[in-house]
Amino acid sequence: RWLRLLAARGVQELVLVNRPWPREVRLPKTLFTISTLTRLYIGVWKFPDAAGLQDASFPHLRELGIFSVSVEDGDIDAVVTRSPALEILNIQGSMKGVRLRLVSNSLRCVQIRSFAMESIDVVNAPRLECLLVSECLDPAGGSCTRIKIGHVPKLKLLGYLEPGKFVLEIQDTVIMAGIKTNASMMVTSVKTLSLRVRFGVYDDVKMVPAFLKCFPNVEALHITMQAQRLTLTRRSHKLESVATEIFDKWSHGVCTAGCRRA
Repeated sequence: RWLRLLAARGVQELVLVNRPWPREVRLPKTLFTISTLTRLYIGVWKFPDAAGLQDASFPHLRELGIFSVSVEDGDIDAVVTRSPALEILNIQGSMKGVRLRLVSNSLRCVQIRSFAMESIDVVNAPRLECLLVSECLDPAGGSCTRIKIGHVPKLKLLGYLEPGKFVLEIQDTVIMAGIKTNASMMVTSVKTLSLRVRFGVYDDVKMVPAFLKCFPNVEALHITMQAQRLTLTRRSHKLESVATEIFDKWSHGVCTAGCRRA
């Protein structure tokens, strides 16, 4: 009833958190019919079933945050589709592996943190400038999270790619160590790239040059390795060549150390 009152008063910003736990309490269906909302954050709930989302309509919603909410495949996709003005999407905190498929003409920034994802498929997002995926949890079965990049002509910032935890796919091509790149596998708009690399894992190190080849116009490369950070900025040399040399030397050290231990 009180949500209907908020809708009648034309509420624009709403933070709705269910306390105390559990998360099995379903979000009121009335929430998805408040058409005046421009900013919505929800936490510690469970999404209604698919039928409950059929009437969802957020024509003015620009910012959406989803925190510790129990969702199924297609739940977040449906809300994004019904939010034609949505620019910012924040997702954090879920233990169940789901598949996210994004199609939006308005999204500019997507941030996903501490969320169990089987796949993140950015199919068509012509205005997307920033995609940050951080500390994603292992999906059921311990498989890697697949990040698939489709039509993103304005994407400038991408992070944090983690070899060994993420599988990168660009235009239906899975990026693997030693792969020969072509134009269809390159995202030329990206200027800032962030990586998290386990330098003690040789297979992860081998993936770094392959990732870099897919982003030929990167100007700033941020690498997080355990508690240290390495930042490279392109000057006169190609960033890919400089970074590859670093990783070649590092991986040689890893192999040598491994052989000596053996």
